[in-house]
Formats: sequence, C-alpha cells, structure tokens
Amino acid sequence: MKNILNKIIERQALTFSEAKEIIYAIAQEKINDAQIVAILVGLQMRGLQLEEIKGFREALLELTLPVELDGSDAIDLCGTGGDGKNSFNISTTTSFVLASMGYKVIKHGNYGVSSSCGSSNVLEELGFTFTNDIKQLEKQLKETNICFLHAPLFHPTLMKVGPLRKSLGIRTFFNSLGPLVNPVQPQHQLTGTFNLELAKIFQHILKDERKEYRIVYGMDGYDELTLTDQTRILGGTIDENINAGSFNLQAIDPTSIHSGNSIQEAAAILRNILNGKGTESQMNVVAANTAVALQCYHPEEKIQDLFGKAISFIKSGEAVRVLEK
Repeated sequence: MKNILNKIIERQALTFSEAKEIIYAIAQEKINDAQIVAILVGLQMRGLQLEEIKGFREALLELTLPVELDGSDAIDLCGTGGDGKNSFNISTTTSFVLASMGYKVIKHGNYGVSSSCGSSNVLEELGFTFTNDIKQLEKQLKETNICFLHAPLFHPTLMKVGPLRKSLGIRTFFNSLGPLVNPVQPQHQLTGTFNLELAKIFQHILKDERKEYRIVYGMDGYDELTLTDQTRILGGTIDENINAGSFNLQAIDPTSIHSGNSIQEAAAILRNILNGKGTESQMNVVAANTAVALQCYHPEEKIQDLFGKAISFIKSGEAVRVLEK
C-alpha cells in the first residue's frame, strides 16, 4: 500500500489492479484511517482515470451483498452528487414519478456527504426504513414499482468509509462510483455527473454493457438537468445539448430549485411536488428529468412529447400515492 500511496502523491495513474487492491484493503481493514484519508484526498486533488474507476467499481461489485432482483426492465436514477448546488432532491422525486407512471425503479442512494441532504436523508425524514431484506425489497417493487437500495447496507466498504467521508465533508471518488455500483445493475439508467470529463468516462463504461442509459451534466455545474442553463446529454449514440428552450420553457433562476436550509424543508418540497403542489420551476425540472428517463424506454419519442406527459401527470398529484404506500 505504501507504493500505491507514493504513486498518488506523485500524481501517477494507478492500474486497474491497484485500484481494486485499495477497495479490498479497505474492506478487509488492512489499511488505517489515516491512509484511507490520504488516498481519498490525494485522488480527489489529482482526478480519476478510467482504469481507476473500472478497478474501484469491479471490486465494489465483487464485494457487494448479492441482491436477486430482476432489473431487466427497471431503471436507476442515481447521480454522483457533490455538485455543491443545494438543489432539491430531483432524482429521488423523479423516481417516484416514474414509479407512479408504471415503470420499475430500483434506486441506489446514500446519505449526503458534501451536501446536507442526499436521497437517503430525505427518505429517512419522510419515514422510510432502509432494508437489505430481499423479500421486503421484492414486495416493495411488486406493490409500488419502486425499492430503494441504501448503499451502505449492500456495500461493506461504503459502510466502513462512511464516517471518514462525512468528517471530511468533501466529495471523493466514492461519489463518482455511486451511479456505477447499484447491486442489481438495472437495464436502464439516468445518471448525472458533476463534471464533463466524468460524464464521458461513464459513457465509455456504460456503452459496453448494452444498457439503455442517459448521462446528464449541467454546463453550469449541476449533476442534474435543471433548466438553468445548457445540459449535456450523453447516451449510447447520443451527444447533444438541451436547455429550457428544448421544452418550450424559459430558463429558470437557480434559487428557485434550492432544497431549503434543512432536511425537513427538502422533504416538504419532495412531497409537495408529488402532490402536484410544487412551484412551476420545481415541477418543470422534475418533468424534464422524467422525460429524459423515459427516453431510455422510448428513444423514438420526442422529448417535448414525453415532457408533456410527465408534467400533466405531476400536476395531477397522482405521484404521491407511491410515496404514501
């Protein structure tokens, strides 16, 4: 491990095998907290390479708790987080909309690390209890079209590094891995990244897996499609920019999609939107993300038409029924 630490200090790229070795060393408690922090900070300062992400990802998936759920027709909406923008929980809200519209959602998520309110924080505030009981997850998916995989319950490594990540309070390479290590690996995926280079790395990885996916990167730094500025959309054969005008809307003010100052406020925003009582900006942003997610299932349909279906459904208030159930 000393050799790996020296390579990181000297800003050298790690090999696929060295990246795997780090994850296994953490999981097997072969390195101490100081060494883990040095690795996290060093790699964050230098930036990740493709082979490193591949190695980290393979090790995490090899070590994950097996989850025998059918993901062949399901979708995950898990972004990297870490954009520092304090937007409300767009992906989580979109997940409930999709489930209410009849699509299977197997969402991977975690507590916020560099932000105060990740998907796990807001769901916990709303009264949801995390589980890794497969029968319970199957029941949730069958009865509501959605189940939530709280990452630390399925990834022992994430459980071990959680307190260190929280104490650091900055994004680390584990943010980058979240969207790639859903234990079920659903066939469809909408994910966001906090920078364009990482979005292209995701595209390189996902294109080899025959998934129907969309990766979004807000050109103003969001890891979501926000309608505040241009958003880059990457897919198997897709590379395009869209903005509010793509949905026949005006660009919105970033402050209109803030999550508030507490987890309680973030939870209230999510519930209001699902009840069809969110602000116009909030509901339009969720509808836009829903439209992009639906393109993973219906690539032949125009995004404006999918947006129209989504916003009508959201305004009906029907989406809250899945949350309540």
